[in-house]
Amino acid sequence: MYYIVVFLVRIAMHLWYNLKIEGRENIPKGRAFVYASNHRSYADPVLVTLCGRGRFSFMAKSELFEKPLFAWLIRSLGAFPVERGKGDTAAIDKAIDNVQHGTNLLIFPEGTRSKDGRVGRGKTGVALIASRAGTDVVPVGINFDGKLHFRSKIVVRVGKPIPAGTLAIDENLTERDLLRTLKRDVMPPIMDGIRALVDEPAAIEMKGDAE
Repeated sequence: MYYIVVFLVRIAMHLWYNLKIEGRENIPKGRAFVYASNHRSYADPVLVTLCGRGRFSFMAKSELFEKPLFAWLIRSLGAFPVERGKGDTAAIDKAIDNVQHGTNLLIFPEGTRSKDGRVGRGKTGVALIASRAGTDVVPVGINFDGKLHFRSKIVVRVGKPIPAGTLAIDENLTERDLLRTLKRDVMPPIMDGIRALVDEPAAIEMKGDAE
């Protein structure tokens, strides 16, 4: 069922949008990864799923499951609900368990959609998931101008995996030291990897001025 839905959605997305995927060759075959992407629209989980390999799972805010048709679609694509802002440890445990048992995990480190296209700060909760999952992280950059509409040009870029060893943490750290380590050592390589794949508005404007 999962692959049938992905196949049909792939066709629909390519018909509706002018969609281009770059860098898929960077993803090794036969392994599960944590995919970390910038967040631009409600279409992002689908876009990342289409550029990856194998099955996916991802956390989605519980409000998205209130509409039956949309809830069915995202569940079919591997989504499961999370109660944001409530320390939903069950959802975090499920996310880690999924990737450790061979299902890719999609995370959006910013935690919310960017309104101006710029990549924001990453959340430490996402860093904790990435480090405890114990697998490489694949950075993804979603690029488009303005708001999505029929035949919008979308470019999804996939980077080379960030080795799990560079994101590992000492589980014996105090809560304060753990937070500091996540901010200092885990988030920078993930966010830098995403930014390298995103055409941020500020960079585009500076290039235009130079020309």
